[in-house]
Amino acid sequence: MVKFTTASALVALQFALCAPVYAQTAEGTAASVAPVNDAEDGNAIIVTGTRDRGRTQFNSLSPVDVLPAAALDASISGDLSDTLAQVLPSFNVQRLPAADGQAFVRPATLRGLSADQTLVLVNGKRYHRSALLGTRGAQAPDLATIPGLAIKSIEVLRDGASAQYGSDAIAGVINIILDDQPGMSAFGRYSQYYKGDGKEYQSGIQGGIALGDRGSLVFTGEYDHAEATSRTRQRPDALAFQAANPTLNVPNPVQRWGQPDQEAIRAGLNTHYDFSDAVTLYAFGTAQEGEGVTDFNWRNPAGTATVYNPSTAFPGFSFKSLYPTGFTPRFGTQNSDIQGIGGVRGALATALTYDLSASYGRSLIDYTLGESLNASLGPSSPTSFYLGRLAQREFNLNADFVYRLQVGMLNPVNIAFGAERRVENYQVTAGDAASYAVGAGAATGLAPNSNGFPGFSPIQAGEFDQISYAGYGDIEWQPMKMLSVGGAGRYESFSRFGDKFTYKLSARLEPVDGIALRGGYSTGFRAPTPGQLNTSNTTQGLDTVTLQIFNSGRLSPSDPLAISLGAKPLKPETSKTGTAGLTFKTDFGLTGSVDAYQINVDNRFSQSATFAVPAGVANPLRFTSVSYFTNDFDTRTRGIDAVLSYARNLGPGRATATIAYNYNNTKVTSAASAAIPNDTQRRIFQERLPQHNATGSIVYDIGPVGLLARGRFYGPWTDVTGNATGDLFQRFGSISLFDVSASYTFDKHFTIRGGAENVFNTYPAEATNQAVRGLIYSRNAPYDTDGGQYYVRVGMKF
Repeated sequence: MVKFTTASALVALQFALCAPVYAQTAEGTAASVAPVNDAEDGNAIIVTGTRDRGRTQFNSLSPVDVLPAAALDASISGDLSDTLAQVLPSFNVQRLPAADGQAFVRPATLRGLSADQTLVLVNGKRYHRSALLGTRGAQAPDLATIPGLAIKSIEVLRDGASAQYGSDAIAGVINIILDDQPGMSAFGRYSQYYKGDGKEYQSGIQGGIALGDRGSLVFTGEYDHAEATSRTRQRPDALAFQAANPTLNVPNPVQRWGQPDQEAIRAGLNTHYDFSDAVTLYAFGTAQEGEGVTDFNWRNPAGTATVYNPSTAFPGFSFKSLYPTGFTPRFGTQNSDIQGIGGVRGALATALTYDLSASYGRSLIDYTLGESLNASLGPSSPTSFYLGRLAQREFNLNADFVYRLQVGMLNPVNIAFGAERRVENYQVTAGDAASYAVGAGAATGLAPNSNGFPGFSPIQAGEFDQISYAGYGDIEWQPMKMLSVGGAGRYESFSRFGDKFTYKLSARLEPVDGIALRGGYSTGFRAPTPGQLNTSNTTQGLDTVTLQIFNSGRLSPSDPLAISLGAKPLKPETSKTGTAGLTFKTDFGLTGSVDAYQINVDNRFSQSATFAVPAGVANPLRFTSVSYFTNDFDTRTRGIDAVLSYARNLGPGRATATIAYNYNNTKVTSAASAAIPNDTQRRIFQERLPQHNATGSIVYDIGPVGLLARGRFYGPWTDVTGNATGDLFQRFGSISLFDVSASYTFDKHFTIRGGAENVFNTYPAEATNQAVRGLIYSRNAPYDTDGGQYYVRVGMKF
C-alpha cells in the first residue's frame, strides 16, 4: 500500500476530483436537490474503448473517466491541457518557457509516458498531430487548438487500445465529444495573477439550431488573449555589466522567464442530418489561428565573444553599435490548425450498422525571430528573421461496421470490424537566407545563423510521406448477467517500415450487483512519424558555467554523419499492458474504482547522447555537438489509479465530493549504450515527473449559489539542466495547490462565477541551477509556477 510522507498530501486528499462540475449544468447552475445524475452514479453511456452502443461507464471493461462540459468551465486556462491536468491526476502538462516551440505547443503526458503515446480523438475520429517535434522528438496533437466551449464531454480511456484504434494508443485514449444540442450560450472571462501580470481575456459564443426533428447544426467561436508573465531576477552578469558601464541603461530584467504572449481565435462546427434510419450525413471540425512571442537568453556584450569580438572581415565594425546593452532574441510563432471530418452512417439492417468517413487534418507552424542578428554577416545582418515553416498533414479514410449477432436466448454478440487508410505528410520549408547563412565573419569566429534559433536551411527542407493500411475486428459479449468478455485484433501495414499486429483481451465479472472486477491484457505500438524519420534541427543553448552560446544539431537517423556515429533506422515502439481493477456503485451516491496497471514499452523513442563532431568531417553549421533520434531502450511503468466519489442531498442543497489518486513509477529496464550512455536519460525517465499525484474537489449547490473547493497534490520530482559540459540535477519536494470559487445564477439563464486558482499563492522551491540566467522557478515543473491567479466569469445559456 502506498503511503504519503507529507501532511500536505493528507490535506489534498480531503478534496475531490471533478465532482463539482458533475453536479452542475454547463453554466454552473445549482443541481440543488435533483436526483443523482448519470455521471455521478456511473450510468453515463460511453463511446470510447467500446463499440457496444449500450456500454456505460460502470459496466465498461476498462476504466473510463467522463468529464462533462462544466469541468472545462471551472478552469481558468484557455488551454484544454491545463484543464485535464487539474482534474486527472495521471495527466501532466508543463509550461516550458523559452523552450523554442514547446513554449507554445506544450507536452502533455498520461501515466508518465510520452506525449505521443496517448491517442486523441474528436467524436471518435483520430485528431491530427502538431507539426512540432517536442520533448525527445514526441509529435503529439495540440489540445490547445480545440475550442473548449464546443465540447460536450470528454472521455478518457486509461488503458492500452492500439488493437481498437491503431498507433499511439499505448497510454490510453482521450476522446473529445463536440456539442450537438440546439440552443445558445456565451461567456466572457477575465483572469490575472496576484503579481499583476498574465492578464487573460477569453470570450466565446455558441449557437445551435435544430434541423427539424432530423438533426442539428452547432457553431462555436472563441477568442483568447493571454499576456506574458515574468518570474525573473536580473542576471548576475547583467548586474556586473551595468556596474562596469554606468552610462548605459541595461534593461532590468534583460530577459523574461514566464508564459509567452499569446493570442488565438478558435472555431468549431458539428452537424448531422437523418435522411432515414439507413442514412445519416454528418460533418464536424475545428480550426484555430494563433500567434505568440517568448524570450530567449540575453547576449552579454562583455561575454558573448562569437557576436561582439572584433573581426578582420568587418574592420572598424562592432555589434555594440547596434546592441550596446546586449540583446534578447524574441522567438515568435504563428500557428494554424484545421480538422474536418465528413461521413455517412446508418443501419443496413436491424442488426448491422455502418459508418463511412473521410477526414483531413493540418498543422502549420511558422517561426520568426526578432531583436537578433547573424553575426557572421556583420553590418549587413538583418535584426529580424523568418525562420521557416513546419507542416503536418493527415488524410484518413475509414469504414466501420457493427453487427449484433443473436445467440439463441443469450445476449447478442457485438461484432465490430472495419478498415482504415491513412496518409501522413510532413514538410519543412526553408526560412530567410540570412537565417541560416554562414557569412564571411564565420572564419574569424563570429557565429553564423540567426542568433537564438537558426532558420531551416534548404538542406533541412523537404517533404516526406508515409501511408498505412489497417483492418480490425472487435468482439464484446455478455454470456451471462455477471460476466462480460471482449477481444480485439488489428493489423496495420506501413510504407516505411512494414506491418504490425496488435490484440487485446478483456473481461468484467460482477458477482454482486454494484461490485465488479475488471481486467485486461493488450499489445500496442506507436509508429515513427515522417517528421521523426526524416527531419533535422539546430538549436542554440547557453552554458550556465561559461555563459557561452553553443550549437547543438539533431540529425536525421538517415543522415550520413549520424550513421557514422551509430544511428540506425527507427522502429516502432511496442507495448504490453496488463490491468486489473475493482469498481463499485451504490444506491446512496457512493461510487469508486481502483485499477492497477503495468505498461512495458520496448524500443522506446528518445534522442541519443550528444557526440563531438570528429575532426576532418565537414561541419558548415559549426556544431559543438550532434545527436539523433533513436529507440534503443525499454521501460516498465507500474501504477495505481483510485477514484472515490460521493454525492447526496444535504440540507437545502446538494453536496458532492470525489477523491482521485495516481501512483506512477517508471523504470528503465534495458538500454543500449548509444541511447543511455550514462545516468542522465535514466533519471529523466524515472524522476522527471511526480510518482504521486492527487486531485479532488468538494462542491455544495444550494438554490442559485454554487461553492467549490479543490485541491491538487504533486509529489517530489527531479529537474535537469543541460550544459555544454554535462547535466545538472535538482530534486524538488511535494507541493499542494488549492482553488476556490463561488457562482450565482440569476434569471435562470445567467451565471457569474468568481474565484482563485492557487488561492494561497504557493510557490515551489527555487531552481538553483538556473539562477545565473535569472530564472527563479524551474521551467520543467509539472505545474504552474506563477503563483496565485484570480478570475471572474460571466456566462449565459438559453
